[in-house]
Amino acid sequence: MFKDLSRRHFLAGSTAAAGALSLGGPAAFAADPLKVGFVYVGPIGDFGWTHGHDVARRAIEAEFGDQVKTSYVENVAEGPDADRVIRQLATSGHKLIFTTSFGFMNPTVRVAKQFPDVKFEHATGIQTAENLAIYNARFYEGRAVIGTIAGHVTKTGKFGYIASFPIPEVVMGINAFILAARKVRPDAEIKVVWVNSWYDPGKEADATKTLIDQGCDVITQHTDSPAPIQTAGSRGVWCFGQASDMSSFAPEHHATAILDVWGPYYIERVKAMLDGSWKTSNVWYGFKEGMVEMAPYNPRLPAEVVEAAEAVRKGIIDGSLHPFTGPINDQSGAEKIPAGETIPDGDLLGMDWYVEGVSA
Repeated sequence: MFKDLSRRHFLAGSTAAAGALSLGGPAAFAADPLKVGFVYVGPIGDFGWTHGHDVARRAIEAEFGDQVKTSYVENVAEGPDADRVIRQLATSGHKLIFTTSFGFMNPTVRVAKQFPDVKFEHATGIQTAENLAIYNARFYEGRAVIGTIAGHVTKTGKFGYIASFPIPEVVMGINAFILAARKVRPDAEIKVVWVNSWYDPGKEADATKTLIDQGCDVITQHTDSPAPIQTAGSRGVWCFGQASDMSSFAPEHHATAILDVWGPYYIERVKAMLDGSWKTSNVWYGFKEGMVEMAPYNPRLPAEVVEAAEAVRKGIIDGSLHPFTGPINDQSGAEKIPAGETIPDGDLLGMDWYVEGVSA
């Protein structure tokens, strides 16, 4: 159900229309607001990925006021149901539609072909069209920062990673984490548990317990609920939030989190729609552009650990450090990337192999 079609919104719109009619004359009618739709893979209360996009949706409303009207559909499965939801948004007057999960790519491409007058934006995708843009964040940059912290705080040298699906975005993050950690702790290993869901608090909690029971003393995740944080915190294990600051769920053990900051990009794209300058594009932004940030560091972290983390973050921003600079070996120990070479963006976006130290 579209959130802008609630009874409250309908009545508010009817009241406004009645007021305009009472004034009379063409000047009494304001231009119709731009309808902007969002398709979410999870619930807006996941405290992670979908929450971050919905914060940005609300930023659009705050920025443009009555010039825009936003709608969202949450908990949309990555499959045929996505086609139906995206098409319904397009047929109900939405002129700009953001589809916010990798698995929405093919449905978005199909619907975009059917509605050439509607603009579409797909998060983390790889296919563009005249009316379809793609945007992504360099989350791997944040993984390098938290991997650095993990390498410093671990006692066992074993890290646990709760992962969603083995797509390049997730594989890339796992690799960036352990590469950074092994610069500090060369013998470190990372164990991955796949939960095959973006949001399943029960499975995420169970996976966290299993990893801790196997000796992992640092937990991170590429899933969207705070369950791993709550579970790790209850076991006295350091952990890292996903997509938003999850420190309230484990104040003593939440080291930091990788923050997704979508608001400025969404505002820029809506502005382009309003002034007629929207064009298809392909952006991949990170620390430097402000699309990726780090949550406050836990005050319990030693100063030298925070200093090491900040050195990585600042090095990425000024270009002196790239998380995927060789030498890099694959799982078998064979050299994959020679010393001094950096994996190109195109190869990163298609990454389907693991580096040394990963058990997945």
